[in-house]
Amino acid sequence: VPRGHPWLKPVRKRADATGFYRIEGEEIHEVAVGPVHAGIIEPGHFRFQCHGEDVFHLEIALGYQHRGVERALVGGPNKRTIHYMETLAGDTTIGHTTAYCEVVESLAGVAVPARAQALRGIALELERLANHTGDLGALAGDVGYLPTMSYCGRIRGDFLNMTALLCGSRFGRGLVRPGGVAFDLDAARAAELDRRVEQGLRDVTVAADLLWNTSSVRARFEGTGTLTAQACLDLGLVGPAARACGVERDVRHEFPSGIYRFFQVPVSTWHTGDVFARAFVRWLEIQRSVAFIRDQLKSLPAGKTRVEMKPLAPNAAAVALVEGWRGEICHVALTDAQGRFARYKVVDPSFHNWFGLALALRGQQISDFPLCNKSFNLSYCGHDL
Repeated sequence: VPRGHPWLKPVRKRADATGFYRIEGEEIHEVAVGPVHAGIIEPGHFRFQCHGEDVFHLEIALGYQHRGVERALVGGPNKRTIHYMETLAGDTTIGHTTAYCEVVESLAGVAVPARAQALRGIALELERLANHTGDLGALAGDVGYLPTMSYCGRIRGDFLNMTALLCGSRFGRGLVRPGGVAFDLDAARAAELDRRVEQGLRDVTVAADLLWNTSSVRARFEGTGTLTAQACLDLGLVGPAARACGVERDVRHEFPSGIYRFFQVPVSTWHTGDVFARAFVRWLEIQRSVAFIRDQLKSLPAGKTRVEMKPLAPNAAAVALVEGWRGEICHVALTDAQGRFARYKVVDPSFHNWFGLALALRGQQISDFPLCNKSFNLSYCGHDL
């Protein structure tokens, strides 16, 4: 490229880099991990300040997954907007798409049919089930406990297939649409889904019991990566990471929308704030998500699944909050005089929780990093957008 030529990849152009925080002293050393990792994982850079195996400080550098999503949303909604929402974070398709739909439905003054609200809730809890189950298996794998890892890998696939039973996509793409949902659920498929969910819970129960009853697993989980409730509040953590510190923070209770205005899911908390707590909260949520789904399947409202959308209100603003499986998802839209998006802001739960991971590593062994990282299981692309 000739000198002075415009930068060919403006989305990837980085601002002037700042130096990392450093600790100096005898026997202090620095360990750099990433952004290229050994596993199939998104890119992120982790800089450890260590004394031997002890971690004094962890600094996390992100931004490698920046795609310019928020800028691309300006001028919408258009045909591409829904695709952007479904791929903001690939494992949170239902969560982000639901938040987007609630924003545009509010701006258009559209009321979603009760049946569509119930189907959205079922899909959102299925997404939670699949990811929480996968996380339990991954945590087991990080401490070398292969039975639960193997079982949960298969069971996660079963929950993904249940989402495919709803709409044909294992990740829920094409299901949630402005005005409702694009697919209905007949009586036969509802009965089949209820049977599969019940069986899925039985399978996860076996895998989880193996995990909790193995002393070597508990020894690695308990006391590792501990955060206090006060640290959680100071950092503004959300989702299972906050509830594992004993903080009752759940959008489904604090700002319920859709089906959650009429059917409550109990808040699952634990008090120790360590890896065990973050794993155990997931297990509690699995049980309660299954109960919620089965209740909905037994009492699905009759009626339409989608209504026609109206133009968005001009010069208006709307906010939507959804409790995704990682925690609070926030979408904010501002419209211009023509009712198009003048600005669209997305806050993924990972945006709040990355600092929690950095703090959880202080005073730990550097070998605890993979386990702590998986116990938070944060999204790189959801943060970078």
